Amino acid sequence: MNVFPFSSRHLLGGGSALVLSVLLPLVSASQAAKAGQISLVSPEQAAAGASSGQWKVLDVRPVPPLDYFSGHLPKAVHLSEQAFRGPNGKLPVQIWPAADLANLLSKAGISNTDKVLVYSDANNVLGASLVAYILEKSGVPTIGILDGGFSGYKAQGQPVTKVFPSYKPGVFNPKTVPGLAISLKEVLSLVGKPDVVIVDPRPKALFEGTDQTFIRNGHIPGAINITWQSVTEANNTDEALKNPHKLKSIEALRQLFVSRGVTPDKTVIISCTTGREASLQYVVLKHLLGYPKVRLYEGSWTEYSATDNPVQTGPETSLKN
Repeated sequence: MNVFPFSSRHLLGGGSALVLSVLLPLVSASQAAKAGQISLVSPEQAAAGASSGQWKVLDVRPVPPLDYFSGHLPKAVHLSEQAFRGPNGKLPVQIWPAADLANLLSKAGISNTDKVLVYSDANNVLGASLVAYILEKSGVPTIGILDGGFSGYKAQGQPVTKVFPSYKPGVFNPKTVPGLAISLKEVLSLVGKPDVVIVDPRPKALFEGTDQTFIRNGHIPGAINITWQSVTEANNTDEALKNPHKLKSIEALRQLFVSRGVTPDKTVIISCTTGREASLQYVVLKHLLGYPKVRLYEGSWTEYSATDNPVQTGPETSLKN
């Protein structure tokens, strides 16, 4: 283990409540929006909702779109998860600003008050959860994630088509829900606090720093490693049930996090590589388990590793203030 200690330069003074009020994104009253609700949608519910028009459906499988061409949910519009992020002048793969997202969603036929169902397949469940988070942050009131993804949907014999849907552009006005994301400055102010837990869902090698992908490798000091696959059926010993786009039962998820000290009374910060892996556990903790204080560090290790802030390597180790 290797820890570069914090100094007064890294830790902010004052209470966390004051820090929160100062560092929340500054959004005009016209742009502010309330947080929506993300839920899991079964294949049967998805098929019925897509057919009736109850859901606007986004197929967010990555490009190239050959999987979409070969079959998709009826009326599903293909909008790759990759379209939602890009460079911001300092960092790669960052979520686009509200105006850019509004333009993107409008072109896909989405309006602010639509109910939106997103799906992908296999390991790209992370893309589905990321887009769901972005929709929530953009003020969409009701968001669904297809449980089991496209493979699970097909396995249940639900309708699939190759027909491209015809639709009119939506009217999506830029909105931003404050308080969902957390900034690097705020993360640093909360590291080591007894009522705060940082969850890192990356693979063990990236977490411990043995994988040398970045200029600086390791994890935020005090973070715990709960891989994203552990909340899914990715490692189910029954091959018929193995599906990384299928989440474990609510009770199994609750036991997993509580057993690792991630309890509802704590402020939970989820940080990964680019925010994509973190989005899945964000959805699980906030929307499925009902944890009241969950924040997603969008910059994650992409941003953190580009700073000179403290890095911890090796297995997880708790910090004592």
